[in-house]
Amino acid sequence: MRASVRILTSATAAALLLGCLAAPAVSQNAGGAGGEDSAGKRVLVFSKTAGFRHDSIPEGVAAVRDLGAAHGFAVDATEDAGAFTARNLARYDAVVFMSTTGDVLDRTQQKAFERYVERGGSYVGVHAAADTEYDWAFYGGLAGAYFASHPAIQPATVQVEDRGHPATAHLGPTWERTDEWYNYRSNPREQAHVLATLDESSYSGGTMDGDHPIAWCQEYEGGRAFYTGGGHTKESYADPAFRQHLLGGIRWAVGDAQADCRPENGYTPLFDGTAESLKGWKQAGPGSFTLSDDGTLTSSGGMGMLWYASPLKSYSLKLDWKMASASGDDNSGVFVGFPPSDDPWSAVDNGYEIQIDATDAPDRTTGSVYSFQSADVKKRDRALNPPGEWNTYEIRVEGERLRIWLNGVKINDFTNRDPARSLRDGHIGLQNHGAEDEVSFRNVRVKELTGHHGHHGGHHGGDHGGH
Repeated sequence: MRASVRILTSATAAALLLGCLAAPAVSQNAGGAGGEDSAGKRVLVFSKTAGFRHDSIPEGVAAVRDLGAAHGFAVDATEDAGAFTARNLARYDAVVFMSTTGDVLDRTQQKAFERYVERGGSYVGVHAAADTEYDWAFYGGLAGAYFASHPAIQPATVQVEDRGHPATAHLGPTWERTDEWYNYRSNPREQAHVLATLDESSYSGGTMDGDHPIAWCQEYEGGRAFYTGGGHTKESYADPAFRQHLLGGIRWAVGDAQADCRPENGYTPLFDGTAESLKGWKQAGPGSFTLSDDGTLTSSGGMGMLWYASPLKSYSLKLDWKMASASGDDNSGVFVGFPPSDDPWSAVDNGYEIQIDATDAPDRTTGSVYSFQSADVKKRDRALNPPGEWNTYEIRVEGERLRIWLNGVKINDFTNRDPARSLRDGHIGLQNHGAEDEVSFRNVRVKELTGHHGHHGGHHGGDHGGH
């Protein structure tokens, strides 16, 4: 249907290229499909302190410089608040607040930074960035929560809630590490998308009643914002897992990796990475899925389907997926709206497949309702992470309406009008397509929807979600 989108004359391509080169740095969120090295991207690390000064700041700045050198983004570092002018900030795709403390910007500088974010600039807050600018409401919303207190440095268990975001995709379901663990004055969960929480039973001194976010992301007032509470200790910046966590936050902030950072509340796991959670599922047809130690399901053989035995009525389904092949020439999909059957072809004939495939016709590629309706290809391409990186689908079924979000961006809106099919036949399944096709899945979760029009669950439910 939209194959023509991909065909550019050489003149058009040249004009587009020139347009890209001339664009201001802060327009990064309109970039390509993500995942490429950060060509031309520039990050400012700001580490001014007006209160407590962390002795790990030099290690933090050096770590960001190293990551930039390894991944192709330029890094400048400053403690001079005078850098916060409209003209200077426009040079940067993100500003990293590296354990800043206290009141570090004056009113004019604050206004310049607000305009920078509103124009698409991004924020990365590390550790004491939450102990900064208590009287500046815009900053409090951007950071997500303010620091309240902390116990002594000690080991704790971090529970990784979102393993699709590039800041946390490399981690297992839990992450054991030693740091200074902040308590916050409020819980950011309603406004921001929580990536990881602290298990308060694993250490002493947590004050957040068992729901203790420690890393999160959000779209905020036009820009992107990522925060991690880790990074108090010098050792953090030598730890490969923490460095990768920081890198993933920066890559998402500058627009080189995509993720769903809309607030997410009220979902129930259908597959949470454990063998126990697979007891509610059945394999139909040939082939299978294998479960790895890190809680990832990977397809092999086929064509078969792993399907969930309990029907769903009106729901939002979320799951993370990844293609193995560098060429993207893998094939899988998520089936919805089919009656129970041990024959995978029943789902093909009676349900709908949300496709995962980088190389077919537009109505048979990622985000399409397979053979029925192409995704919005331009939006899909901007939202998509390349093979080898995780993506997140939200698939929302209400009556005969099916909507699809890829990494938080709405890319398809389809209504079934075929009386021989019905999206109300509420089973879901994951396809294992064939011997040459390897696609992995994580964290399959569902939220029942009630009411009308698809606006459910506060911020989360709307077509745009988040800020």
